[in-house]
Amino acid sequence: MIIVHAVALALLAVAVLKLADYAMFSAFDRSFNPVVDMPLIAAGFSFTRDSLGLVVFVFAVSSAILLLALLYALIVQGFAAWASLGRNAKTGLAAALIGAGFTGWAVADAGHHLSFWKLENSPPGTTWTSRLAINRVEEIQRTTRDLAEFREAAGLDTYANQFGLLNKLDGRDVFLIWIESYGRASFDNPLYAPTHLATLRSAQAEIAGSGLAMKSGWLISPTVGGQSWLAHGTLGSGLWTADNGRYQAMIDSGRKWLSHIAQAAGYRTAAVMPAITKDWPESRAMGFELVFDKAEIPYAGESFRWVTMPDQFTLAAYPDLLPPDPRPDFVQIALISSHAPWTPIADVIPWQDVGDGTVFNEMALRGPTPEVLWKDRDAVRDAYRRSVDYVLQVVFSHVLQLADDAPLVIVAGDHQAAGFVSGSDSKDVAVHIIGPPQVLDHIEHWRWTEGLVPASDVPVRRMDSFRDNFIAAFSDKTSTAMVLQ
Repeated sequence: MIIVHAVALALLAVAVLKLADYAMFSAFDRSFNPVVDMPLIAAGFSFTRDSLGLVVFVFAVSSAILLLALLYALIVQGFAAWASLGRNAKTGLAAALIGAGFTGWAVADAGHHLSFWKLENSPPGTTWTSRLAINRVEEIQRTTRDLAEFREAAGLDTYANQFGLLNKLDGRDVFLIWIESYGRASFDNPLYAPTHLATLRSAQAEIAGSGLAMKSGWLISPTVGGQSWLAHGTLGSGLWTADNGRYQAMIDSGRKWLSHIAQAAGYRTAAVMPAITKDWPESRAMGFELVFDKAEIPYAGESFRWVTMPDQFTLAAYPDLLPPDPRPDFVQIALISSHAPWTPIADVIPWQDVGDGTVFNEMALRGPTPEVLWKDRDAVRDAYRRSVDYVLQVVFSHVLQLADDAPLVIVAGDHQAAGFVSGSDSKDVAVHIIGPPQVLDHIEHWRWTEGLVPASDVPVRRMDSFRDNFIAAFSDKTSTAMVLQ
């Protein structure tokens, strides 16, 4: 009986794994990897609870648990019924022969598709579930080896002990603004491009009138549909943090982020993170002197469900959070209004009316609710279009407000939206760099497009290349003398 329950648990685990794959492909366009994706379970539960409400969330989780328990009971009952056939010699022999036949058939099919051997023709039927289990074991082994190699590579850093970096910035402020779910779909999907391109071209004309120059290009994000921190880590560290295992290995490695390099160059570094609602201990390994999470940002208005505050408030509030300091600022701002579920969506209001955020209360209570919106995929796509457009408007309006101080502003998408929304399997995101013309001359060799609309044929580089390319572009010849400890 112990063997029966063990086999039943194994089959149930495979069923759960298939459900996890379905969820991961829907959200991130890839399968579930038990080695690196376990932290996403808690994050997924939290997001679902905040989006659907506690009552619906508890009902959904309870129903799933009951269905899995029922499936387990049915499997055990099926094994018991099969075992009862052995009480009669003839039926027992027939059951054994049938079982052996199907087992051989399954082994032949699985081995053929897994390339253990090749048959002239694939056996009829499929052993997809068995192949999934075998592939997942192999994936776990590959991931473990990959993480060991990644940890070794993380310790090799071209800029670990160099001096005189970022001197070509001439001590001007640098702002890195992340736009959630902003990728190539905004430029080539006809559902979104007319709206987003019109906003970008309008902002481009206004920014050009302020005297600032603009260049735009493409980067390949390590993720799609979510897990923005993987993109942040990839760009900041110069390492391809494509999953949570690599991300944690990068954090543990002591690798220098772009913020560390800026800090060594005399900058005050800060992170403005309105989506962070819990302790964020890894920030200490990222080179940020100051961290302003949800609790530190004085928003007095209602939350927009999962979105803690509208992006216009974040952009209006952060300058007053920075205490006086003679050093220039290097500030990362991770915006969240274009994060799923894309309801409700705030209106753009005059900056002087933002106040303490209570002006957004009526907007935060608008419908539809996520559970209603997500029943209609066309409505979801339209909500995505409007939410990204809202963020583009407030971001570039804020950049105009900074123009008199002539900073360098980097505006980057973190990843594409989920495939059913973006309509693409591309991982390309748009990146815009805005600053004084003489400063942007330093990246002329990047061959990026002038303005805010990158040409479709601009060279596309992986996001992990940005850190080293940025440092090289804005640094004179450096010294590699060892730092004394």
